[in-house]
Amino acid sequence: MEERTEISTLGEFGLIDHLTRNNETKNASTILSVGDDAAVIDHFGRQTVISTDLLVEGIHFDLMYTPLKHLGYKSVVVNISDIYAMNATPTQIVISVAISNKFSVEALDEFYEGVYAACDKYNVDLVGGDTTTSQHGFIISITAIGEVAPDTYVKRSGAKVNDLICVSGDLGGAFLGLTILEREKKIFEETGAQPDLENRAYIIGRLLKPEARKDVIEYFAEHKITPNSMMDISDGLSSEMLHICKQSNVGCVLYEDKLPLNEDSKDFAYKLELDPTACALSGGEDYELLFTISQADHDKIAANNGLSIIGYITEASEGKLFITRGGNKHELVAQGWNHLK
Repeated sequence: MEERTEISTLGEFGLIDHLTRNNETKNASTILSVGDDAAVIDHFGRQTVISTDLLVEGIHFDLMYTPLKHLGYKSVVVNISDIYAMNATPTQIVISVAISNKFSVEALDEFYEGVYAACDKYNVDLVGGDTTTSQHGFIISITAIGEVAPDTYVKRSGAKVNDLICVSGDLGGAFLGLTILEREKKIFEETGAQPDLENRAYIIGRLLKPEARKDVIEYFAEHKITPNSMMDISDGLSSEMLHICKQSNVGCVLYEDKLPLNEDSKDFAYKLELDPTACALSGGEDYELLFTISQADHDKIAANNGLSIIGYITEASEGKLFITRGGNKHELVAQGWNHLK
């Protein structure tokens, strides 16, 4: 039988010591890490970027099909994705968890294994946090801190008329991954049948183990590209595009035939009789970057196979339009995921 250590046997400080026993510092900007009343960070004349996220069991994740290690990894990734979306480099995170007594020390170790794997991959230091008891389930709060050269951060509000609209990667996969996992969970609950994930490793991975687009930010730096506006796609492309339009006071035109879709995603969407385009527009949790650039940078973006130009920015008075493969114009509407519904 698997070993189970009750959290109560360690106490709060004992638990923190246990979870951070192998914590190593990677960034020169981390002056003082875990173990004091507060961490000390010095960004040596660069500007500091801060973002925070709250993940709640039953709302943002389901432990029936989310391995704890994947959850730890994803919790970090979704936070540092927001830092990259500012054209900044994440350097530190602070993580707090609230846990019920159904979780053992071993379960938390698994979660933190994922946290540390993400910290290693993205060269981020875990510098503090808190643990407390929860009446029901698992609650995770992460604050990510990053740095950026003075005034080179990118906001949502800088899109300019005639900018090209671009996205990284492909869209809709995470939503389809969620669809298959929810379907199999329902079947399991009703019949006890073992899940059949149909070898859909790509789309399931898009949901359970997303990656933040560090490579895109590095590409921008290497090729001297500064987007005029940018955000990450957590709630769906159409929803994020409307945010940029609203905050920049502009309109847009998006083209259906330019949307980047993965073949596996398309194939599975058709199997479910879903429209892959709708999945790309409204499916959330892809954590790709949506950004606008001036036309002068067109060739630099076109040279990167992992980036797609999907439309352009117009005057606000021209509206927000989506043009189908057949040439029909539709008003772009947000049907993305609403955390507060």
